[in-house]
Amino acid sequence: MRRGARRRPGAGAARLSHRLGGAGIRAVLPECHGRSGPAVVCHLRSGSRAAAIAPIEAVLFDWGDTLFHPPDAGRVILDAARKRGIAMDEAEARALWTELWEAGKTPEEVASGRDLSLEQHRASWTRLFGRADSRVPGISARLYELMDPYRWTVYQDTRPTLETLRARGLRLGLVSNHAYDLRRVFAARGLSPFIDTYVLSFEKGVAKPSPRLFEIAAADIGVAPERTLMVGDHPEADGAAARAAGMQTYILPAWSGAGPRGLGHVVELVDRSRDK
Repeated sequence: MRRGARRRPGAGAARLSHRLGGAGIRAVLPECHGRSGPAVVCHLRSGSRAAAIAPIEAVLFDWGDTLFHPPDAGRVILDAARKRGIAMDEAEARALWTELWEAGKTPEEVASGRDLSLEQHRASWTRLFGRADSRVPGISARLYELMDPYRWTVYQDTRPTLETLRARGLRLGLVSNHAYDLRRVFAARGLSPFIDTYVLSFEKGVAKPSPRLFEIAAADIGVAPERTLMVGDHPEADGAAARAAGMQTYILPAWSGAGPRGLGHVVELVDRSRDK
């Protein structure tokens, strides 16, 4: 490899460290959701200026696709199609679900008010899932059943991460756009001892991407926003909105579909912020 080519990553890292010196992890938020983002964040060294960010004293988590993942909806679509005698392979079924799920994360859908009441939640998701009814008649109702939070599964590294952060003395909270009371879900999974506060859109009357939900969370958890880290999967709803409220943010990369979610990196970020 040419010598000049070897120097380029180092020069880029220097510029990144300089940029982080003024804004911390937040500066790289828009890049964190793509393929290049996680590598940038994960490879920051404790000796760089990123260590100049405020020590993290509280961590707030999103719920879906962050601490819990949904059932295998692709399999549900495929089984329903086969029962109806509809020709469909696994790849098509999973592609159909991915299309629906990603559509549900568009700014328009996130800000539609669907998570302010159970009625709105049901109407919005059933309408969206209805796009698949032309391919598999009646599948929208079956897919909405999967939105029941009790059907969702905890990621492998959810409990270990919460346990570790609690052992380090951090305050922990949940900030979620949801129409269900997730306290009961956490209690059913034995996770409620780790969560100090639940900030749920249907209770507060405001939903992400409004920064107001994060301002409420900061007040509830009792830690200054600049010393609070918000962890989620959505660059706008979990990232930009929390940043606007003055928080540090970390957006998880896409999950592989198996194994840990990658939450262990949250512990690394916390430790790095305190390593001064």
